[in-house]
Amino acid sequence: MLRYLATFLTAAETGSFSSAGERLGLTQSAVSMQIKRLESDLGCLLFERSGKAVQLSERGRALISHARDLVARYDDMKAGAAPQVSTINLGAISTVQSGLLPKALGGFFESCPATQIQITPGTSIQLLAQVDAGELDIAAMIKPNFGIPANLVWIPLLDDVYVAVAPKAAMGSLREWALDLPFIRYDRRSYGGGLVNTFLRRQKLMVREGIELDEPAVIAQMVAEGLGWSVVPGDLLMLRGMSSVQRLTLPGQPVSRKLGLLVRKAVIERATTRALVENLQNEARMRRSDAAKMDDAPVASRQGVTARRPRIKRADA
Repeated sequence: MLRYLATFLTAAETGSFSSAGERLGLTQSAVSMQIKRLESDLGCLLFERSGKAVQLSERGRALISHARDLVARYDDMKAGAAPQVSTINLGAISTVQSGLLPKALGGFFESCPATQIQITPGTSIQLLAQVDAGELDIAAMIKPNFGIPANLVWIPLLDDVYVAVAPKAAMGSLREWALDLPFIRYDRRSYGGGLVNTFLRRQKLMVREGIELDEPAVIAQMVAEGLGWSVVPGDLLMLRGMSSVQRLTLPGQPVSRKLGLLVRKAVIERATTRALVENLQNEARMRRSDAAKMDDAPVASRQGVTARRPRIKRADA
């Protein structure tokens, strides 16, 4: 809430939400959202709006000295704290948390041992809103399919290529999997799951709906347990290490999601931010190299090729 108080003071000083946003490295909508949340928490209107201009309301004028005092006291408390520790507020989707972060953070803390990382999980849509509002410094997420806000920077990491996965005992082609096995669907409401939906329509594949969720790593585990088949982003899941799962290259145009970092311009020049970005980029390069080796290996992941194993019987047979 102290961050919102600081936004309140800046908006009062500039007389404009857009000018306050420029000073704070936020969009006008993010400033407006923070002010509305503060007004909701305090139970009163702090500003009177007139077009693009704003001015303090009667209650806002009465409370501004208290806000200045609280922010000043907090700044004094931070200045007097020892030792001085910086914090990066990092958001990450689930596959990045398990796939890229562990090794990337290991390298990061070797160069920045005094920095703390606060990790917030979420979907890409949720993380985008939090970075835009200044609640997160960086988000490791799927690139949105619309323009990046002016106060943010997009840094690419890798294209996570989708593959079909099924239990090791399944046999036949992709269309036979669709006929014989329940489909474990990557949540179609998410951007990543929407790509799966588009692929199925393009291939005119009718699937037997089974389970739907927004966790590709959990989907892979369910496939390993024999609950069905799926189409998931495969590079970060390290499917080759799952002996009970077979992977199949998708037919037609490759399907992939673009993973990267959404960073606030206000923090991008900090040494700790640059160090974290570099370590994530290095780990992404390693994953791309590993994925290329997997594709070159002579395994039964080629399109439409599987080993001869007993067919899994259809549940309705």
